[in-house]
Amino acid sequence: MIRTVRILCAGAAFLTVLLFSGCHRSDASKKLIVIIVPSQDNPFFKAEGDAAAARALSLGYRVRVDAHDDDAYRQDNLIDAAIASNASAIILDNAGADSSVAAVRRATKAGIPCFLIDRAINANGIAKAQIIADNHQGSVIVAEDFVDALGSSGGPYVELLGRESDTNAQVRTSGFHLVLDRHPDLVRVAAQSANWSQAEAFQRTETILQAHQDMKGIISGNDTMALGALAAVKSSGRTGIVISGFDGSPDAVASIRAGELRATALQPAVLISRLAVDEADDYLRTGSTHKPEQQIIPCDLVTRKNANDFHDFEKVR
Repeated sequence: MIRTVRILCAGAAFLTVLLFSGCHRSDASKKLIVIIVPSQDNPFFKAEGDAAAARALSLGYRVRVDAHDDDAYRQDNLIDAAIASNASAIILDNAGADSSVAAVRRATKAGIPCFLIDRAINANGIAKAQIIADNHQGSVIVAEDFVDALGSSGGPYVELLGRESDTNAQVRTSGFHLVLDRHPDLVRVAAQSANWSQAEAFQRTETILQAHQDMKGIISGNDTMALGALAAVKSSGRTGIVISGFDGSPDAVASIRAGELRATALQPAVLISRLAVDEADDYLRTGSTHKPEQQIIPCDLVTRKNANDFHDFEKVR
């Protein structure tokens, strides 16, 4: 019964992909690369999908792009649809470090190599590559700049946390505190998850602002939440609150240029996505990526001084 339901769901997902996911039509004789990202509405994930698709098309592959919306069950169906489509490779920004292991293993057993981007899984030796930004290094440089911005007097600050199931959220908060906890004058007065959401961050920050009138800064696990916090601060009429994020989104970089957000760490989403496709191409042609499975790519600190050097999750100069 479970197998029947899975087959039906995979078929439904396959039809949905064909009808709605932005499939790039080309010669059916070409090999297919399936690209699965968390969301095509989020600018970071859209940049991943667009960059991977453009690279794959330039190398002569057919491409299909879809999103699992951080739903491991939908991800399972999309993986099954890729298997049913005889995909040659899968580029995946996964739906959970633990919940995605079985899906990656299933694709691998079906003879489809998986190349993970942005988020790792809690298993080695299944995916052909796990290419992620150095979230620890990125969070450390953001926290160091945050401390500089608050000055020697320190003060109360708030942390907005990402989705609990996302390993990156845990790594970033660990990196933040490696720096922040060295400064006794900095006191974290609140820490709440806003699940990577701008709307949730706005609501959480509104409540926190009412409870902590002396708050000096907000450090956020991603730019989307940082922008939600910024909107709440503006709405409250408060000024002088330092807000820093993480990701390097175009909206955040624009806000940094305008002197609103303090800083962010740019995750090189475009570079990582291109690398994954290049390694998939190497593997399909030669049987090897010629690279280690785990690959960590450093982040760049973006401030008002260098914000013009970055565009659409990529360093352009």
